[in-house]
Amino acid sequence: MMFVVALDVSMKKSYAVIYEGNTCLWEGIIAHTKTGFTVLLNEIQSLPQNPDVVFEATGVYSRPVEAFCQKNDLSYTLLNPLQAKKQLEEDTLRSWKTDKQDAHKMAQTHAGKRRTPKVVQEDVYQDLRDLSRFYQEVEEEVKRTRMHLHNCLQLVFPELEQFFSTKINLYALTIISLFPHPDLVLRSTPTKIKNLLLKSTRKKISENRARKKAEDLIALAQDAYPAVTQNSVHCQKTSYYAEKLQDLLLQKEALQSQLIETARELPEHNLYITIPGIGELSSALLIGELGDVRRFETPNQLNAFVGIDIRRYQSGKYTGKDHINKRGNPKGRKILFFCVRNMIRQQKAAPNHVVDYYYKLKKQPIPKKDKVAVVACMNKLLKCMHSMVRNHTKYDYAYMASKSPTLQLI
Repeated sequence: MMFVVALDVSMKKSYAVIYEGNTCLWEGIIAHTKTGFTVLLNEIQSLPQNPDVVFEATGVYSRPVEAFCQKNDLSYTLLNPLQAKKQLEEDTLRSWKTDKQDAHKMAQTHAGKRRTPKVVQEDVYQDLRDLSRFYQEVEEEVKRTRMHLHNCLQLVFPELEQFFSTKINLYALTIISLFPHPDLVLRSTPTKIKNLLLKSTRKKISENRARKKAEDLIALAQDAYPAVTQNSVHCQKTSYYAEKLQDLLLQKEALQSQLIETARELPEHNLYITIPGIGELSSALLIGELGDVRRFETPNQLNAFVGIDIRRYQSGKYTGKDHINKRGNPKGRKILFFCVRNMIRQQKAAPNHVVDYYYKLKKQPIPKKDKVAVVACMNKLLKCMHSMVRNHTKYDYAYMASKSPTLQLI
């Protein structure tokens, strides 16, 4: 007889039940602490055989339960929240939901649903996933902070944006944090500004470069017309956001190095970077979001994981327009989207069958819209990556082009 442990996970605790067939053997609230998990482990060890553990993915709240299962070598099924909702409501017309009811329902339906246990990946894939998420969070924070800084500079010293019109650099941010208002510049001398820059910048700068920056700063200050005085709180905000942006850029740079160094431990990293348009950082981010693609038997399963499989709706005479599902990994989709964009931008560097496919879609008798063509290329890129990893082969343009029967090279 099959034994099932089902948990309805919430913050800091779970409602757990143990079933043998349709009979509930035990139930109770388990705290996500050593004491709580010890109680659950004792109940599991009292069973004549190892049970199947099933629970719903709830972000960071379900991670302790996953760690408990992995440390104790328990096979577990991690349910997608949407999948769990459909399975728990399909046998009833009422949408009652309680922690206790959900746990019992998951256990009672487990045998009939034939749920697939989660394939536990190596720790390095989880490390890369966490690093990738951290890197993307810092990147979003850089964008927000730069926008705040831009808004402040328009009031206090808009000319300073000339120091980083193309790319943010630490020299410019140091200048902005030290001299957020033109009056502060005009009260100083080129020598004093130069010495202050040499002392305060977080990266090495030559004395000649520091003097040139000082002279440029004075020239800008002489022609500036600020909207607020130097005593305004906007000057304080400007210095704050400039210093915060410096910290974020240094953190982003450190995370980038850590991501690449960790990804180099994996064989697929050396395969992905052979694809034109995918560098070491893109490869590390892709591995972080996709994980070990060997766990997907077909490319279609990988597509569904990312969320670019087709959603189709037809009822009677009505047939809806096809769309991608968007039920998978949104961060993975974003990285894939920018990878394809980068391939198109760098198409002159090396031949790429994904870029060829993009232009084929754009030149059909009915040309595809740009985003539709890019998503189709994301699908083709995933198939290519899946094949390369499963067969452990590097990218070969001639082979990949020949394996695309619908592709006519241009």
